[in-house]
Amino acid sequence: MTSKSLAKVIAQAALSKKAHDVTILDLRKLTTMTDYFVVCSVDSDTQARAVADAVKNETLDKGESTVRKEGYSEGRWVLLDYVDVVAHVFHKETREFYNLEKLWGDAKFEYVNDEPPAPAPKRAKAAAGAKKTVKKPAVRKKTTKE
Repeated sequence: MTSKSLAKVIAQAALSKKAHDVTILDLRKLTTMTDYFVVCSVDSDTQARAVADAVKNETLDKGESTVRKEGYSEGRWVLLDYVDVVAHVFHKETREFYNLEKLWGDAKFEYVNDEPPAPAPKRAKAAAGAKKTVKKPAVRKKTTKE
């Protein structure tokens, strides 16, 4: 199975458990660490574990197994490492905090739900069009006592 097809299997497994904002990041031109990230959001720890289980079961059915699994017991950010593909299952707030899409902003994005996650356009728009402004410190007027 190619890394691209594995990423799609992972994305579909996540969608089967109602994960949202499922995004595939193509990192092949940016790093040798991995080929793809599959990033998705969930609403609870239980859903994070359900998505991770669905991904694990679906990939095992295709003959692929995880090399490493992190964060499963906490359920805030579950990472499933398949070497060429790394799946990230995030709580929405945790995903916004770590913001992998911004960190890997040069990657090619494929939105599996056919639309970008809600925070992504704001960040991309703000980053693209924002000018850095430096606020000058307030000048305190010196008063003299007479």
